[in-house]
Order: sequence, then C-alpha cells, then structure tokens
Amino acid sequence: MAKILLIETSTAASCSVALAVDGNIACSVKSAEPRAQASLTAPFIKEVLDRRGIKVSGCDAVCVSSGPGSYTGLRVGVSTAKGLCFSAGIPLLSVNTLDILARQAVESNVIPDGCRYIVPMLDARRMEVYTAVYRLDSGKPVRVSDIEARVIDGESFSRELSEGPVVFIGDGSGKCGSVISSANASFVQVCPDADSMLVPATEAFEQKKFEDTAYFEPFYLKQFVATVSKKSLF
Repeated sequence: MAKILLIETSTAASCSVALAVDGNIACSVKSAEPRAQASLTAPFIKEVLDRRGIKVSGCDAVCVSSGPGSYTGLRVGVSTAKGLCFSAGIPLLSVNTLDILARQAVESNVIPDGCRYIVPMLDARRMEVYTAVYRLDSGKPVRVSDIEARVIDGESFSRELSEGPVVFIGDGSGKCGSVISSANASFVQVCPDADSMLVPATEAFEQKKFEDTAYFEPFYLKQFVATVSKKSLF
C-alpha cells in the first residue's frame, strides 16, 4: 500500500495535513486559525513526516484538495503540492473539495436515518455557496448534480428535502440554516479535513489518476477578481 501526503487548504478558515499509510491515516495536524495556510502548511507537512521518520521522497504521491474554495487557500495548497512533487519526483493527485466534505459527512456519523442526500456547501459571498448534490448509495456519497455557485433562498433544494432528510455540510451551511426552513434539513458547520481525503486519494492512486504536475491548476469555479483598496496609505 502507498504512503500519500494529504493537503487541505481550500477554505479561509482552516488548514490541515495528514499522512496516509497502508490505507489508514497514520498522523494528521490541523488548525482553525483563519487565513493561516501560507504560514502553517509547510510546518504541518514537516510535522507529519517527522512523526513517521520519513522524507517527502519516501512518499508515493502527494494529494491536494483541488477546489472549489478560497482563491488564496487553493493557490497555497496546490503550489505547495506541486513543489513537493517536482522536488521529490513523485506524482500528484487531487480530490475535489466538495467530494471531501461529502465523505466527511459519512465518516463523522451525522447522517440521520432515512437520509438520501448530502449537500456540501463552501462559503462564497453573501448568500452564495459552492455546492453540489450527492446521493447516498450503499453508504457511499455519489455526486448527482453539477458543481455550481448558487445563491440560496427558501426554495433551494426543495425537491431533495421533499424526499426525506438532507445533510448540509461545510463552512457555508451555517448561514443557510436561517433561509432553508425544513424539518428534513440538518446543518453541519465544518471545514473540509485532510483526514477525509483518505478514501478518494487512495482510490485515485490505485487507479493511477495522476495529474500533470506542470499544468495542474485549482478548480476555482469562479474567476478571482482583484480590487483596488479605497484606503489611502498616505
């Protein structure tokens, strides 16, 4: 079995790194310090590798959360992962961030009886989230809709909610609880975690779904728009 370094930096609110060995999480470290990816990702990588007494070159691959999510967070994670792969001569893997959250819902035992759908939500601006719908198939989350940037209102996901309990999970789910009023809705306010990259990363490695390290880019979903500060420095 492989040793895979897992890097998750897709949101502005958290950062986590884990090491998968023989299909299990050997060690992991995480922080909920806001906007700290640039300062914490490299030390976290060193920490998990030091705990196992290996170097990056001793890993079989690096897997990074590919987005959607925070522009800055994704840039930090992907550039770090690519640099490690280039320097160590090992392949790059990626996992969609919404896939991670859907898997996290299953692994954290927040699925109520009769639940058919999981809806990951990554916070965007105002009442907008990056989201998709996942159906539970024999306990495994399967994406059944396109990934989209969606403005949430009182009618959002009404079809899914009419069929039974729905779990909304992610750092964008909390703000939607005041808008989506249904007895079938439950909201789990969490950030994606590197530990929950284990299964999809292992599957991608076994299927040799490696990325082109030189040309791989994060999945931003929406283009980053730079603005000029209105504050005067002088």
